[in-house]
Amino acid sequence: MGIRSYRPYTPSTRDYSVSDFAEITRSEPEKSLTKHVHRKKGRNNRGVITCRHRGGGHKRLYRYIDFRRDKRDMPATVLHIEYDPNRNARIALVQYEDGEKRYILHPNGLQVGATIIASESAPIEVGNAMPLSAVPLGETVHNVELYPGRGGQMARAAGTGAQVMAKEGGYVTLKLPSSEVRMVRRECYATLGGIGNADIRNVTMGKAGRTRWKGRRPQVRGSVMNPVDHPHGGGEGRAPIGRSGPMTPWGKPALGKKTRKKNKGSDKFIVRRRRKSSKRSRGGRDS
Repeated sequence: MGIRSYRPYTPSTRDYSVSDFAEITRSEPEKSLTKHVHRKKGRNNRGVITCRHRGGGHKRLYRYIDFRRDKRDMPATVLHIEYDPNRNARIALVQYEDGEKRYILHPNGLQVGATIIASESAPIEVGNAMPLSAVPLGETVHNVELYPGRGGQMARAAGTGAQVMAKEGGYVTLKLPSSEVRMVRRECYATLGGIGNADIRNVTMGKAGRTRWKGRRPQVRGSVMNPVDHPHGGGEGRAPIGRSGPMTPWGKPALGKKTRKKNKGSDKFIVRRRRKSSKRSRGGRDS
């Protein structure tokens, strides 16, 4: 894909850029693989807002994605590459020899007309799914299962992929997109290649309304609120937060506080933790 920018003929187009959608071959989804989904808008079952700054946005039609790739040893042909409003990756419509159609995540380099297969003896080609034990060392995979048969849960975002680092005993060591190194059972399936649409990270919104189209409402910094509304609020002018570190609106530590549960059962499978993001440092954006 590529990025298309605009001349600044209005204030909103000054930093406005969009995908050129060059890889898209069809605009309408396969009707039998879609359903209407009610959007929660940040509310729980009682209608109370539990996640702020969500609501509105354009109506979306959900596409069923085949994360399991459980139709084994049957070739499928790629019919179309389509846009999916529910994720930043593109999706590919494939048709199996028995006539069944399914959506899969679109790997980088997979073209319309290509043939893919999910099998233990599948060839080493982009789009084929196989157990991690059959993937050569150094190869990049995506849509990786955590538990055999559950379906892919890791490396599903646009431009991501996990690298096969080592194989030992019943486990395969993967380097995940977050830089975490983790062991996964060798029976777990994964799809060869990385996810396409990597340039999505270079797209700039350009205006606030475009964020509202995505269902995101405005956020207000805590430092401009009153003391009753936020721990950072109050003071004259641009006052410091007056705390030992950044706080959430409810007085809990923010920006760098580790949220993973201690002594989690899967800790034994993590060889190396992910590196700390620069956005989560003490000097990050005010909550």
